[in-house]
Amino acid sequence: MADDRDNSNCTRRGGDPIISIRELHKSFGGHHVLRGVNLDIMRGESFVILGRSGCGKSVLLKHMIGVMRPDSGGILLDGKNVTDMTGAELNAVRKRFGMVFQGGALFDSMSVEENVGFGLAEHAGMKAADIAKIVREKLSLVGLSGTEELMPAELSGGMMKRVALARAIAFEPEIILYDEPTTGLDPVTADNINKLMAKMQKTLGVTSIIVTHDLKSAYEVGDRVAMMEGGVVKYCDKTMKAPHSDNTEMRRFFEASGVIFGERKWPGAGEGRN
Repeated sequence: MADDRDNSNCTRRGGDPIISIRELHKSFGGHHVLRGVNLDIMRGESFVILGRSGCGKSVLLKHMIGVMRPDSGGILLDGKNVTDMTGAELNAVRKRFGMVFQGGALFDSMSVEENVGFGLAEHAGMKAADIAKIVREKLSLVGLSGTEELMPAELSGGMMKRVALARAIAFEPEIILYDEPTTGLDPVTADNINKLMAKMQKTLGVTSIIVTHDLKSAYEVGDRVAMMEGGVVKYCDKTMKAPHSDNTEMRRFFEASGVIFGERKWPGAGEGRN
């Protein structure tokens, strides 16, 4: 069957990829979710994975941190195949990642301080005073100083996402994974989260990987964007080149999102993003 994937910019011959994904396949009960994903994600970039629900975006993230195992193919982290790792080696790899889940995934029975410091208390063997210091630092970084004693039920949706981000950066990861970070938020709060993600990339020097179906978010935070459809990458290039692509799937996604070529501007167009 013919395949209209545009893979010309999905894998890089030069540069410094921190993650390389090669021919990744995954099925669930006969449903082929990932059908041969190929991507290089460069060190220090902000990389957006676009696509509608069910296209395999979140499943791909879970493979990156070894929560899921592929049926075939591999994920290389600095040249080492994560899919072959087990035990202590895989645990060490996971500490290089921070994960911000779609709903925040905070523990309802724990305070903000306990949520942010949970991983440090469970896995780092640190003293309580040292954990408290790190928690204060990370909450300050996401604009939530003084919220340590609040409970999740007392937080707005945007505050919950910020707490989740503070928890994700507590281990000072090299890579931050965001799963639909602006879903369920009002436009103003979503814009604040986009700005915060961009700030984290610049301030911490991390590699950011953002799964979303939000075109405005893709523009605000993405250096490059990949379009997934039917379990494969159909398009990949610099973010601001996307609206000018003649790739069928990318154009269809824009049009379904209400951004019509030649009639409405790509969000933020003309503001200088590469």
